[in-house]
Amino acid sequence: MSHVRAALALVDLQRWIVDMAWEPVGGDVVEACGRLRDHFSTVVLVRYARADGADGGPDAVPDRFVPGCAPRPGDHLVTKHGLDAFEGTGLGGVLRREGVAEIVVAGLSTAHGVAATAATALRLGYGVVVAEDATASPDEARHREALDRLTALGARTVRVADLTAPPSVTDS
Repeated sequence: MSHVRAALALVDLQRWIVDMAWEPVGGDVVEACGRLRDHFSTVVLVRYARADGADGGPDAVPDRFVPGCAPRPGDHLVTKHGLDAFEGTGLGGVLRREGVAEIVVAGLSTAHGVAATAATALRLGYGVVVAEDATASPDEARHREALDRLTALGARTVRVADLTAPPSVTDS
């Protein structure tokens, strides 16, 4: 990982979303996201809620974060009503206040919330890293296509192990 101030954005790790069919499996994504979050001092949890409240709102059981991805003290919580975690939320302000230059995006789904959030972050001038094994789509083809599109836009894709590895002597 570079030496810039980075934030981790965990996208849509709510029960009803994680329980859908994903490739890789949603539970694997949750486990990978759990490993990632311990390596970042700035963590943003992004959740989806319908603007009209028809889903019961963010506190409805299906809309709650899955165990291991619930908010912890110091985490930032963003509620979105569409795909993009920047649109109509305070995410940009959170990142500016925290002095963030790079955002690592993980969660569900690669082709939807992750891609929309990463693309906006790139347009806003942030460095963007997508943790490719901490995100998923309904099938492997859509997962790869989304990662390829984001790479073409300027995002880097890396594995969780690369983001969580201790710095080597040559990194300093």
